[in-house]
Amino acid sequence: MSAVRPVADPLAFKDNARIVVADPVLRRSFRGAMDFLTDKRAAQFPDVAGFNRLRALGESIRQYALANLPQLLGQLEERLAERGVHVHWAENAEDANRLFLEIAQRHDAKLMVKGKSMVSEEIELNHRMAEHGIDCVETDMGEYILQLDHDRPSHIIMPAIHKTKEDVARIFAEHIPGAGYTEDVNELIAIGRRALRDKFATAKIGVSGVNFLVAETGSIVLVENEGNGRLSTTVPDVHIAITGIEKVIAKLEHVAPLFTLLTRSATGQAVTTYLNVISGPRREGEKDGPREQHLILLDNGRTQAYREERFRATLQCIRCGACMNHCPVYARVGGLSYGTTYPGPIGAIISPHLMNLESTRDLPTASSLCGACGEVCPVGIPIPDLLMRLREAARHDEPVAQQRKALKGQGGARRMLEVAAWKGWRLVYANSRIYRLVTWLATRCRRLLPGRQAGWTGTRVALRPAPRSLRERLAQRRPTPIPMDDTSKPAA
Repeated sequence: MSAVRPVADPLAFKDNARIVVADPVLRRSFRGAMDFLTDKRAAQFPDVAGFNRLRALGESIRQYALANLPQLLGQLEERLAERGVHVHWAENAEDANRLFLEIAQRHDAKLMVKGKSMVSEEIELNHRMAEHGIDCVETDMGEYILQLDHDRPSHIIMPAIHKTKEDVARIFAEHIPGAGYTEDVNELIAIGRRALRDKFATAKIGVSGVNFLVAETGSIVLVENEGNGRLSTTVPDVHIAITGIEKVIAKLEHVAPLFTLLTRSATGQAVTTYLNVISGPRREGEKDGPREQHLILLDNGRTQAYREERFRATLQCIRCGACMNHCPVYARVGGLSYGTTYPGPIGAIISPHLMNLESTRDLPTASSLCGACGEVCPVGIPIPDLLMRLREAARHDEPVAQQRKALKGQGGARRMLEVAAWKGWRLVYANSRIYRLVTWLATRCRRLLPGRQAGWTGTRVALRPAPRSLRERLAQRRPTPIPMDDTSKPAA
């Protein structure tokens, strides 16, 4: 990978993209990985009609859950409390990190082991805990590699997809004592597992994300392949799960179709190695499991998406990453270019709610609108439509009467020069005399236009009007008379 890394700032998307596009190793790695994942997914859904039926079921499950979200969250809290789980509500990242810190300090914990969790990335848990002398160690192999290298995830399912085996060999040799340098993939995995094994036994707190929350039974569902999630949630005395409020579903029977859609869409697997259903801390007579369990339900902008029906479908996402794997833009610029926790098409529609639209204004435009993301989404999120709505919202302020519902940062991409240009365009096209005058001037002064035209000429030739307008060319044409002779006359 290039020594110059993309920065964690969505406002730097264009500069970040240039860095990645200029790196042939990164581009080759991403292209190969995306092709591999799309082929595996296609093999799992050979029957298009069957996939559409399953997707319709998954979409209805998620839409039902969102339509009844307040009631289901209340039911979930009651069921979890009955099972001895402490439920906490966090309005933002600051609240969530404060809850983590309070629990850690109460147990005098200096070490946390963490299974894969994008929400913990969203609140920057590792960095916030480090500020208070608490070491939060990633146990997902991809996340562990990135943590050692002080890097960020570039994919929500395979966070270290931008790393080559040579990168991993160098990272382990530099940061794991006695590891040595090897490019053998199996040996690298073994080195990482040995380094992490002791962490599970010594940590007082285990942290995990959540794939689904079942309101009916008060269950936490985790989907994984490595087993680190199971270790993080059972070996330490305290387990803290954190997730967004949208992950709740109504019934346990709804897990099966969503699990089928998730695993096949994400990694092209019929099933994953582990499906964990956690229903409370260790009970009397049980030999493993945490003695204390907490669940932190995070808002952090999700209610903003929820309260407006035009954006609510964003929250249907089950974090499979299929939209990224099929996105031609993501496949070329990679996840780090977006500068956000959630990259790709799903990041472009959810990040404006989590971070505000002004600071993420370039992300909805990072799409060719080819529609591939919407076609493969396993729960039917209309991603292209949402991208267009966000583009419009970024450039237009809500009327004063509707500002109560406006997105944070709405109108952030609005520029007075652009506004003036569109007003001028409307004036010209609304008056035929002005239009004819402008086209006449444009054709006669065509050579005076600059050769460099803002961002247009970065990848295209300069715009230049034709020597004469179409109206003028048609006016210059003379109708050709059709000769008539006696034989062409109709018979009497």
